[in-house]
Amino acid sequence: MSFGFGRDFRATLFGESHGKAVGAVVEGCPAGLQLTEGDIQQELDKRRPGQVLTTGRRERDLVRLLSGAVNGRTDGGPITMLVANEDVDSSWYEKHRYIPRPGHADYTAFIKYRGFNDYRGGGFFSGRLTAGIVMGGAIAKKILSTQGIKILTHVVQIGGIKVGTQIKDEQVEEFAYSSPVRCADKGKSGLMVAELERLAAEHDSTGGVIECRVLNLPVGIGEPIFDSMESLISHGIFSIPAVKAIEFGSGFRLSGMRGSGANDEFCVKEGKILTKTNNSGGILGGLTNGMPLVFRVGIKPTSSIGRPQQSVDLRTMKEAELRVEGRHDPCIAVRAVPVVEGMTSICITDLMVRAQMIPRTIGD
Repeated sequence: MSFGFGRDFRATLFGESHGKAVGAVVEGCPAGLQLTEGDIQQELDKRRPGQVLTTGRRERDLVRLLSGAVNGRTDGGPITMLVANEDVDSSWYEKHRYIPRPGHADYTAFIKYRGFNDYRGGGFFSGRLTAGIVMGGAIAKKILSTQGIKILTHVVQIGGIKVGTQIKDEQVEEFAYSSPVRCADKGKSGLMVAELERLAAEHDSTGGVIECRVLNLPVGIGEPIFDSMESLISHGIFSIPAVKAIEFGSGFRLSGMRGSGANDEFCVKEGKILTKTNNSGGILGGLTNGMPLVFRVGIKPTSSIGRPQQSVDLRTMKEAELRVEGRHDPCIAVRAVPVVEGMTSICITDLMVRAQMIPRTIGD
């Protein structure tokens, strides 16, 4: 059992969906980093439920910074952050405790923990715990910003609606979080909103694809073989509920290409060694190569839908019909954007601390 991720920079999650609170403890943060509750809150607000086209669960997600910072600076010790669960209704889950929801971990958790698992809203299998990832990621992002590293994340597909052209970094930075679906393409953003409104009316859901770009990374970050940049990011990203796929650079398209077209040829620009293309997604041999690190994440459709579905009563071993009630996102990908961003930040920070590219103390 492991609720912590990272080696030298480590984030440990705690809490349950319908428990008293969720949170995170971060270890390995350099002392002297400027950090306030406002820094963490800024990131949490990006995934906060109760916004347009997301679950109706109304959580303020107001963070409390309990340890690890004094007078606005980190002190080198564990940083403990907590968010209370304020808008909890477990009545539906009490009623259907023994009928697992299709697409969820209800059945597998029931078997693994012999019925002692927290069945309310999925317990610690719930996407609610991604708040802890965002909290830990907020600290990691601040550390990376001191090294000039920037992370840009946006939705490039919802259902069958895809962003057709390459969106510039400036567009992602300026428009992604102003879009209700976190899409930097204004035209496609409107189509995605309409699609989600239609699905919500039909009590159904859809999946999506999130693209993440990391800019200004130094060359050589990664720890082959098993903690390469791709390995660690993949491990972290697949720890996010509903993630079912990941590809770096040109990904699966490389399988249909020739080597002459797939290889990224080297060149010199403004005194730096770069590549003419970026099919590798900024990684060679598991190490960063100085180009933007680019990957895409496939998110499955929200499993909780209002349509009747077939399940089984675990007490009687007889088939049963289940209609999931409650408050759920028609597309999880929308709120997963800052989670992917946060998890990526944690992975890269950990690898840079290992490489001694981040000092033990930051600031004057």
